[in-house]
Amino acid sequence: MSLGGCIILVALGAILAFATDWHMKGVDLHLVGWILMIVGLIGVFVFRSIGRRRGLTPTQTTVVEDDRDRRL
Repeated sequence: MSLGGCIILVALGAILAFATDWHMKGVDLHLVGWILMIVGLIGVFVFRSIGRRRGLTPTQTTVVEDDRDRRL
């Protein structure tokens, strides 16, 4: 699952948990929303940790200034 998929899970879970008043027999949509948010957040943390190991997400930015004369 990609980072975008994890964010979509968190957003969908928040909508189900906080913004709906639907009632389905046998299904608690608020609990399903919380579960989706938790799974999405776990996915975000796993994606970031794997990305750091592979060098996909930068941990710090290095700025190099060049003071050489650029005349031709």
